[in-house]
Amino acid sequence: MFDLATHPVAARWPAQHPERIQLYSFPTPNGVKASIMLEETGLPYEPHLVTLADADVKSEAFLSLNPNNKIPAIIDPDAPDGAPLALFESGAILLYLAEKSGKLLGNSAREKHQITQWLMFQMGGVGPMLGQLGFFHKFAGSEIEDPRPRERYVNEAKRLLNVIEGQLADKDWIAGDYSIADIAIAPWLNILDFYGARDVVGWSSFPRTNAYLERFLERPAVQRGMKIPAREG
Repeated sequence: MFDLATHPVAARWPAQHPERIQLYSFPTPNGVKASIMLEETGLPYEPHLVTLADADVKSEAFLSLNPNNKIPAIIDPDAPDGAPLALFESGAILLYLAEKSGKLLGNSAREKHQITQWLMFQMGGVGPMLGQLGFFHKFAGSEIEDPRPRERYVNEAKRLLNVIEGQLADKDWIAGDYSIADIAIAPWLNILDFYGARDVVGWSSFPRTNAYLERFLERPAVQRGMKIPAREG
């Protein structure tokens, strides 16, 4: 057990409301999973902007919270056993907040497991593959002359989009009712526009996925959460 007031992360990102869940994040697809979930559930929280610069994510303060130096991370001062709990990994945070709030994780054990499988689909497939697509299409990897890495991730993105398109054939949300699976998947679909990669993956050929993302982005909690923590400047 630890005391938030003396935790190393508090020296760099001090809590003004230590009784609330503390969110350490940046508005990337993984980062906004946590902020959207917190907005959807109404759990009280305090956001802290942790940029992707080494000075932040590789600082001793942040590494004391997440040794993997990735956002998001949270500290809940009032975990189920009554002691503070620190968590990293966006999927683990979604599961925790769903269980804490009793929301967006289905109404039965069967639904919970179905939602969890689609959460894992995002964590193991959609996030890593689309992230690599962004690297090879928009960022430093785009300078590599060998076309094979870029082609691999374009093709894998198309395959994953086909999976999502098929799953949405008879439903509005990925696992039935709106859930943490949607909060995990939809921000990664949205990032394709920022990557400038919609055309290369044939985005227009996935009409159900297009409509799904539009439904997601229309939710008030999503619109708020996509901007939290606010970027500097």
